[in-house]
Amino acid sequence: MTVTSTTPSGPLHGVRVVELVGIGPGPFAAMMLADLGADVVRIDRPGGGALQVAPPERDILGRGRPSVALDLKSERGRDTVLRLVERADILIEGFRPGVAERLGIGPEQCHARNPRLVYGRMTGWGQEGPLASTAGHDINYIAVAGGLDPIGRAGGPPQVPLNLLGDFGGGALYLVAGVLAGLTHARSTGEGQVVDAAITDGVAHLLSMIVSMQQSGGWSSPRGTNLLDTGAPFYDVYETADGRWMSVGGLEPQFWAAMEATLAEHGVDGLPDRNDIAQWGALRERLAAVFVTKTQAEWTEIFAPTDACVAPVLPLDEAPQHPHNAARGTYVEHEGLMQPAPAPRFSATPATLTTPPARPGAQTREALAAWGIDDVDELIADGIAVQN
Repeated sequence: MTVTSTTPSGPLHGVRVVELVGIGPGPFAAMMLADLGADVVRIDRPGGGALQVAPPERDILGRGRPSVALDLKSERGRDTVLRLVERADILIEGFRPGVAERLGIGPEQCHARNPRLVYGRMTGWGQEGPLASTAGHDINYIAVAGGLDPIGRAGGPPQVPLNLLGDFGGGALYLVAGVLAGLTHARSTGEGQVVDAAITDGVAHLLSMIVSMQQSGGWSSPRGTNLLDTGAPFYDVYETADGRWMSVGGLEPQFWAAMEATLAEHGVDGLPDRNDIAQWGALRERLAAVFVTKTQAEWTEIFAPTDACVAPVLPLDEAPQHPHNAARGTYVEHEGLMQPAPAPRFSATPATLTTPPARPGAQTREALAAWGIDDVDELIADGIAVQN
């Protein structure tokens, strides 16, 4: 069960992070570090400026850390960031290559103030390469990395997997792994470094298993013709009588046998041989005809006690109420928002949910003071920092 508290805890308790706010993967990485107990201070532009996917007070990616609004185009604003850097273990930023340097808060300037700093850089294309200075979004990064083309049904176009594969999988999670690995090195050697987390690199790394299958003849280029891309009828989704869906994942023989046995108990037998690829079309048609005879709730009850690897496809607004998610507290209601709980879980240092998302600059005064900045009132009076 997730614990809520006003005081951060977790395995990263005591780690200090400066977040220069960007979009998407940067805030998610900062949220994850804060979830796991790091003391993260979020540096926003006065009045915001980053792409907002929800009102700031309801944007879950902003939870767990105070927001400070600073004018980074001013010399005193930049100096304030560098003073925070002196006290930090990690900095993360998501600017285009060269922007932080032009602002005067790039790796060289930061390491001059704090040689132990781990400087995490989150971009789509990376810090160098022909596309490094160009714009892009998740869909572009996963397309070029090779992660988009394989996703989809046979004969159809590639299907976009939200922005989970690029922004958050290949981007934010690799940034978090990178800065924590860098922190381990810094603590043992006293040497900081730059972590270049490019979404294209992360997505390519995530494709390791698929690349292995492809190069060994176990994966064909036409999408929708392989084991994991809906090519196999025993790894797919099927519509139910009420227009909802069930997921079928009986890849291994023992799980498929459990599914066959369960269906046989309900009068369905004689399924086409799944080991004969020539019969996959007939098997898919048969399964579709079977699943459409009952509602999702009926099939869920039938398969719940089995090892058949059959589960309901739940809409986002229903996932928190699923008995398994509810029992584990996978989703929690905190400060008026239903939201995913911190993950993963730790036995000795459980993570906690602390402060809710806030408007840019809502905690400027208290956060800067907590980090030892002693001229906060002057910064606010002169418009360098903004308290909202």
